Amino acid sequence: MAGNKASKQKFCHHCNSRSASAPPGTSTIHYEKSWLYRHCSLQQRDRQAQKSGQLFSGLLALNVVFLGSAFISSMIFNHVAITLADVWILLSILKVLCLCWIIYYLLGTSRQPHAVLYRDTHAGPVWIRGSLLLFGTFSILLNVFQIGYSVIQINCKSKVEIVFPSIEILFVATQAFFLWHHSKDCIQVQHNLTRCGLMLTIATNLLLWLLAVTNDSIHMEIESQLREVEQRLAGNETDSCACPNTTTCKVFQKGYILLYPFNTEYCLICCSVLYVMWKNVGRRISHHHITHIKPKFKLQGVVFGPLLGAAAVIIGICVFMMYQIQATGSAPNYQVFVLYYSYYIVLLPLMCVVAIIGTIIHTLEKRELDTLKNPTRSLDVVLLMGAALGQIAMSYFSIVAIVATNPRDMLNSLILSYSVLLIFQYITQNIFIIDGLQRQPFAAAEAQHTTHAGQLSAVPELPGEGVTTPSSNQERSQTFPSKEEEVSEEHNREAPDQRRVSVLELGQEFRRVSLSYIHTYSHLGWKRKALKEISFFLVLCNIILWIMPTFGAHPVFENGLQKSFYGYSTWFAIVNFGLPLSVFYRMHSVGGLLEVYVSA
Repeated sequence: MAGNKASKQKFCHHCNSRSASAPPGTSTIHYEKSWLYRHCSLQQRDRQAQKSGQLFSGLLALNVVFLGSAFISSMIFNHVAITLADVWILLSILKVLCLCWIIYYLLGTSRQPHAVLYRDTHAGPVWIRGSLLLFGTFSILLNVFQIGYSVIQINCKSKVEIVFPSIEILFVATQAFFLWHHSKDCIQVQHNLTRCGLMLTIATNLLLWLLAVTNDSIHMEIESQLREVEQRLAGNETDSCACPNTTTCKVFQKGYILLYPFNTEYCLICCSVLYVMWKNVGRRISHHHITHIKPKFKLQGVVFGPLLGAAAVIIGICVFMMYQIQATGSAPNYQVFVLYYSYYIVLLPLMCVVAIIGTIIHTLEKRELDTLKNPTRSLDVVLLMGAALGQIAMSYFSIVAIVATNPRDMLNSLILSYSVLLIFQYITQNIFIIDGLQRQPFAAAEAQHTTHAGQLSAVPELPGEGVTTPSSNQERSQTFPSKEEEVSEEHNREAPDQRRVSVLELGQEFRRVSLSYIHTYSHLGWKRKALKEISFFLVLCNIILWIMPTFGAHPVFENGLQKSFYGYSTWFAIVNFGLPLSVFYRMHSVGGLLEVYVSA
């Protein structure tokens, strides 16, 4: 780096000396118009402009976040002076501004000549964009349920409660389309405007997430509506704002509660993708930053990891179904909480042990560290560490509540063990993933194994296998002349013969693939084999631990222990802060573990 800087200084000094030594009336103007002069003079100006643009856009986002946070906090502490409708109006204004900028970027900025010369291959992987579409779709359905719930009670609702979800649907759909197609852009024009637009969109998503975390008014209203339905069934009088159609109300209420966590997930994913785009504004990617040998995902080299992981997934689905049936009733069953926490207490230590083993194997490897500057990789590390704080915070709150009340109770002891094990599991898994992401992939070994696999697929492993050639067809026709005559005479036997041939070819292909899989597995070193097994096992475990809280298993709120200790509103805010981060961590760790698996 020092040599490059010195050469650039000499280079620019040469430019300046040549222009200064030129006699009057000569071609000084030609030097100023030359690429050499512009390169020397614009090199430092580009860096200063980039830093100034990032600083200005960051300050803009900071002020917007502080303003929105002040509105939301004022609504919490004084809901008479600042109402929820006031917060919705502010957020609607911000979303309209973001929509205007996104449409301008799609129709104007990105279509300018030389606007997108480089694309960051690490930014916006398929699993991130797929989860973006999934959570965006669920967020749209959430707002549809909210609109339907407000329309049924139109006499007791304000028009803002219908307009705000409508703007939200348009904002979510447009933003998802924008991030799906342009998350990899390294825009080279309109730097400052693009940075400000991206930061404004990040600030808006952060405020939407903060509102979803702290706003429990809709949940309280749904609970009161359910109580009113019970009173109506009992024959008591209710107020005029009760739902006229109990079945429709119940559908909207249950759908809203089920889809509520997806909206917070969508906001967090959008913030991460938009931040990478903000870092890539004006970025020029040189050829040595582009990975020429990029490993691909192949389900080869693993046997025990998929088996153990599949067993964990199947058992977890059974536990989840039993929990959903029993714990969501009017009187939650004590045994189902014991079963739920027991499943975690068995699975979490196993995940901790394999993560520690994988970290030890990483230290024994001789792979070089990936020292190239990559904003996506840096953000992955920050997100893993930051998202883990949500579940760790909830675990510590639970530990304090249990120790202060009755730690000797069976259920409390299980919750205490569950909270402690979760902290250790998050820490050990983060160390394993981050250590694996920072290492270079086995490029040479991967190429060698690809060659072996190609040779294996080219050489016939069994008699009758291999590539079909005209000579082989002729030999086959000479070997079975009578069968061809029967086919020409009896057309009704043509279909069974073709089916028999297809079954034989399918069996030969299956055997060839099996032999290739066994060959690849046997030629892996024990370190690579162990890393692939560990990574795949942890991928499946994190998938089931993502499914259970995402689709409604929330024992931290439904067991009643922490809620009674901290109070409803306080524990609601803690759970809505930690639970979306926990779900986001599981989803993000799956992507990181897949990259560790591919590079191993």
